[in-house]
Amino acid sequence: MNIKEYIYSSLQTMKHSKLRSALTMLGIIIGIMSVIIVMSVGAGAQSLILNQVKSVGSNLVGVLPGGSEENAPPAFVMGIVVTTLKYEDGEEIIKHGCKCIEALNMYVSGNATFNKDDLVVNTTFSGVNESYLQVEDTEVSWGRFFTEEEEKSLARVVVLGNEVKERLFGDQDPLGSKIKIKKTNFTVIGVMKKRGVSGFQNQDDQVFVPLRTAQKLLLGIDHVSMIRAKVDTAENVDKAVESIEMILRDRHNIDPGEADDFKVSSMAQGLEMLSNITNALRYFLVLIAGIALVVGGFGIMNIMLATIQERTREIGLRKAVGAKSKDIIFQFLIEAVVITFFAGIIGIILGALISILVAKIAQYLGYQWDLVISLQSILLGCGVSIGIGLIFGIFPARRASKLNAIESLRYE
Repeated sequence: MNIKEYIYSSLQTMKHSKLRSALTMLGIIIGIMSVIIVMSVGAGAQSLILNQVKSVGSNLVGVLPGGSEENAPPAFVMGIVVTTLKYEDGEEIIKHGCKCIEALNMYVSGNATFNKDDLVVNTTFSGVNESYLQVEDTEVSWGRFFTEEEEKSLARVVVLGNEVKERLFGDQDPLGSKIKIKKTNFTVIGVMKKRGVSGFQNQDDQVFVPLRTAQKLLLGIDHVSMIRAKVDTAENVDKAVESIEMILRDRHNIDPGEADDFKVSSMAQGLEMLSNITNALRYFLVLIAGIALVVGGFGIMNIMLATIQERTREIGLRKAVGAKSKDIIFQFLIEAVVITFFAGIIGIILGALISILVAKIAQYLGYQWDLVISLQSILLGCGVSIGIGLIFGIFPARRASKLNAIESLRYE
């Protein structure tokens, strides 16, 4: 028999034993489907994270409190409160930093209850500098933003995010109105334009107050959570990073060779770190999904061993008419490969359909989710399914080839 005849014989066997073939294929279908879904959804989730970071801007430099190893997340990601960055650090960078730094903003944040008459809204407030609009490349749709003088004098003024304005005032003009944050009255001087989700945060569902006001009146702290500097061009980002590091090391009395108590990174560095982390997570999940393929492989082996017992007389008859051991091995290997190949195709199709569904739902909900079903994942699925057929089919095939022709013909 040639390969075509072996394949045809395998298809006929599958046709006559539909239930057994379906059960044999089930484990491989689930395994391949899981691999495709994990790779596609993982790539989509990675694109969501990277798109959110890119939306902040490519010419920004971030400064975070607390040191960290290279390509490792900063300490605050682990929930540790670090107070090494001060208001004066940002002022020093503006005064003596690289001339390529166009603007700088410092941030603190907290959660609070906002009261307007009988209405109560719980949301986030951000304490920022007057340069926030320039650094974040945004603008006010109504009214104005606060000034440098208001920021330094602890003025009790507030700029509302678009969603907060709708929840507190509806269609009313909020400018000049009073709202209470915690126990302090603030005057509404502006409303931000709609921005949506940027940098993993809904920019419309928060309010903005002067940085010093947030520090002294609302939070009772003297440190800042983050500094973000806007550089004139992307080419000068490295120069800005070096300048900021030198200034902060000097201000924090860090000697040569000592570890920094801060982390300065550009957007490119942040993207690289996030890519490494998300890629490692994706491959780990693919490895977990691959366990289902191994389980499916053992299922194929068990069912083929049972099949050999049912077809003992057939094997004896083939040997009696001249079939060699290698012919028997080849026959059963082809059957295993055909079954796993079709199971792999079905798994790829189901995995792709589910991945498309997940991507469409995420996009419908407003997330920047890319649909990624790569040729690599499809080829990997096909290759793995065929490989499993060969690996887990070899033992049953060899066992079938060793059956004695005469004893097989006597088998009842």
